Amino acid sequence: MLLISYEPFWKTLKRKNISTYMLINKYNISSATIDRMKKGNGISTMKIDDFCRILDCGVSDIIEYLDDDEVDA
Repeated sequence: MLLISYEPFWKTLKRKNISTYMLINKYNISSATIDRMKKGNGISTMKIDDFCRILDCGVSDIIEYLDDDEVDA
């Protein structure tokens, strides 16, 4: 049961017109980090900070917390 969702991250990428390819090749984000996010695994707060800087956005544009009721639904 995952309580952190990266759904806002994918929406923010689309809204900012930035691809994962660009994150990897222009901003030196590792493909392993992108893969971890696609699989819903954890990433460091340092990476969240990097994404906020790169995408010029807030933490809520990268991750969201889902309570147990939302996860079970």
